[in-house]
This record gives sequence, C-alpha cells and structure tokens, in this order.
Amino acid sequence: MSAVILDGKTCAARLKTELAQRVTVLKERGVVCGLATVLVGDDPASKWYVSGKHSDCAEVGIASIKRELPGDVSQNELEAVLQELNENPDCTGYIVQLPLPKHLDISCVLELIDPAKDADGLHPTNLGRLLLNVNEAINTPLPCTPRAVIELGERCGIDFNGKHVVVVGRGATVGRPIAPLLTRREINATVTLTHTGTKNLDELLLQADVIVAASGVARMVGPASVKPGAVVFDVGVSRRVDPVTGKSNVVGDVDPAVAEVAGAMSPNPGGVGPMTRALLLKNVVEMAERAAKSGLRKDDSYDC
Repeated sequence: MSAVILDGKTCAARLKTELAQRVTVLKERGVVCGLATVLVGDDPASKWYVSGKHSDCAEVGIASIKRELPGDVSQNELEAVLQELNENPDCTGYIVQLPLPKHLDISCVLELIDPAKDADGLHPTNLGRLLLNVNEAINTPLPCTPRAVIELGERCGIDFNGKHVVVVGRGATVGRPIAPLLTRREINATVTLTHTGTKNLDELLLQADVIVAASGVARMVGPASVKPGAVVFDVGVSRRVDPVTGKSNVVGDVDPAVAEVAGAMSPNPGGVGPMTRALLLKNVVEMAERAAKSGLRKDDSYDC
C-alpha cells in the first residue's frame, strides 16, 4: 500500500484564491483587511516566518502592518505596541511571533491581544468560547493549525464523522485546542488525547482511524503503530543536522515509512504547514467580514 498524499501546498493555493475573491468583495464595500505582525528580536527563523506571512498577505490582497522591536524591548514598551494595534482601525487582526525573549511575560502579552483581533485564535477568551460551543456557529477566531488539519482533510475527501482520532501532543497550539474542534457536532469525531508520557501509546495509535502527530518529537510515530488504511497528519516539527551536508533539515513526527501502511498521509514539510499559513489569512478575512456585518445598518444586507 502507498498512502494518498494530502497535499497542503495545492489546497492552500486554492484557499488563497477563494480568499482573494472575498477580499475583493470587501474592498468593493470599502473594507480593507489588515494583518499586523509583532516581531521581537532578530531570530532568523522568526524573521523568515513573519516574512512568509506578509508574502501570503500580498497574494490575497490583505494589507501588511509590521511592528519590529529590538530584543531588549521592555515589557511596558511591548505592551504599548499591542495596545496601539488593538486601537488601530487599519489592523483587522495581528499576531505576536513566538518565541519571545525570556525576560518578557508571554502569558501577559498574549492576553493583552484584543480577542476580536486574535489572528492566531489562541487568546484564552476565544479558546474558552470554542470549548463551550458544541452546536452553534463559531463567530470567533479559531486556532490556525488545528483548523488547518481539519480543512486539509476535508478538502482531500476525508470525513471525520464517527472517526476515532488519536492526537499525539498536549501543546497549546495544536494538541489541546484540536479536541474541542473535532468533537463539535458538525465534525463529530471521537478524540483520544495522548502525549509523550502516555504509557500505552502504540496500543492507542493502532486503534486510530486518524492520527494527528503534534508532539515535536522526530519520527515518534512509526509504521508498526499505525493501523492499515489509517489517515495520518504529520504536524510536529523538529530539526536534525544532516551528518553528510551539515545542514539543518525539518523533520516531522511521523516516520516516512508510515506511507507504506497508511491510507492517506500529510507530508512534512508541505502538508499542514502551508494550510496553517492560509488559515491565518482566513481568520483575518472572517474577522473583517464579521466587523463589516456588525457595522451595517439593520436595513442593509451583507452576503459576503
């Protein structure tokens, strides 16, 4: 068996085309979407990620707003920048690029983001609303990577309804928020959350119809732990130095040999990653649409 590849690059390109059309509709109504990034310091990886986000914005017509701060910025100075973005009408949504320097209080920083401008969908208020909302439509920003897993699967014909999904990883970015998304009635999956401390991990993985590997431990999920025909999303990222070239390469949580057992599998890189970036844009567009709709008079219509 050779797994069907869940191509995140192709799906993300299609999503961006759809978003560009929605952005055009908003512009025709006088609404301009703006994504801001807050970058502290000069970490090369963080600078690369932020640059990629602004390139994505240019593709779909979203305005870019950049706030670049020195690595020794004070807590008060950083908080003042967040307050400025909260009040800035040109900023539809924004992110604070992580990691931050150790002298800064990350929890305090993230909680200062206006929940209505939380482009990552990870503000405690938005996560709380997601947790409490099983049945109704979600009208708040959703966490990008968990949403990317689901949308990539659905765009590739994966039906999560009634499936047993085993998630590996308990981080705040993927592992913890993906369960309330998958168990909403509209998706209707059953979720088992595991992590590096789970004693019978292989036993649980073999029961899974769908595996979401998001532990950040290289090659943690091997072919012997995957039920034939299962769907496997390789989400976690770590780096290994190639002993021959000396270059640092991205390594996923899933052994490539899993492709010989799985029915479908997302590559890493090239799977969930591109979709995560596209879902960040989707959050911004949806926030602009919601803001525009709420600002209309009662006798106006809005069908974007």
